[in-house]
Amino acid sequence: MFTPQDIISIQTTKEFHKTAMKIFRYQFEHNEVYQKYCLLLKKSPANVKHITEVPFLPIEFFKSKDILSTTNPIQTTFTSSGTTGTITSKHHVTDIAFYEASFRSAFSKFYGNIEDYVVLALLPSYLERDGSSLIYMVNDLIEGSNHPDSDFYLNNYQELANKLIQLDNEGQNVLLIGVTYALLDLIELQKFNLKNTIIMETGGMKGKRKEMIREELHSILTEGFGVEKIHSEYGMTELLSQAYSFGDGIFECPSWMDVMIRDTEDPLTLLNEGKTGGINVIDLANINSCSFIATQDLGKKYENFSFEVLGRFDNSDIRGCNLMVY
Repeated sequence: MFTPQDIISIQTTKEFHKTAMKIFRYQFEHNEVYQKYCLLLKKSPANVKHITEVPFLPIEFFKSKDILSTTNPIQTTFTSSGTTGTITSKHHVTDIAFYEASFRSAFSKFYGNIEDYVVLALLPSYLERDGSSLIYMVNDLIEGSNHPDSDFYLNNYQELANKLIQLDNEGQNVLLIGVTYALLDLIELQKFNLKNTIIMETGGMKGKRKEMIREELHSILTEGFGVEKIHSEYGMTELLSQAYSFGDGIFECPSWMDVMIRDTEDPLTLLNEGKTGGINVIDLANINSCSFIATQDLGKKYENFSFEVLGRFDNSDIRGCNLMVY
């Protein structure tokens, strides 16, 4: 089948579509859950001839099923965060090299050499539990930066604030990646005027603060950190690739990842650019699990392949999930 290098070396739309169709046929044959779901929709390689016809597996399946397209041993299992009593998603990874190749290559594509940065991570809710794919990625970026000041911070906000000011004043390129509520906590403690620092929010109030729309949130963060734009990372437990935003909530995918927008009333119908609907993700790095995921996020896609995340489905808004019971 494919190697990590085969996936991250994809360059053109034609290559992407050709590889996606090969992976669809492979996963239909080897992924029992995905095959059953496709057959319920009367879809198979016999009648799916184009990428727009490929079924997207509802992300909720990761909470109740083992989504695997291989019998190889599981190397690690990533789990989603959740409030007490909720069922969390489990993403079994049989070849961690696909994840490492994906996030390293994507970061390099969008931000350049990791060794040019000091990486500071403010991810308390993720650090306090096991199985976070985000922590795995950020830890690798911290190690890859080869800088003694790169580190995780938990609740030691004042220490982080002092370090951030010191590094920025020294002219050091800094990447501060943080969960949303913790970044807000930080700027309540200290106001900044940063010139050499990228602030990247990973989303999530985790029940710590009231949710707010992106424009309001980014306005507060830009003022608090003294920066022009707030960057964002779009990823999730069930995927092995991330999209990035350089500001204004507009995300771009690496060349082995793409999104399509589905109709919220008819999940099998795809919408044109500029229309709001459910976000479907194609992640070709997810070859040993499922590369075609229907998320619970709402968004819209634009003509240049970028996309915007507008919010999440209410459980009452999710259509077509009777197909999940078999």
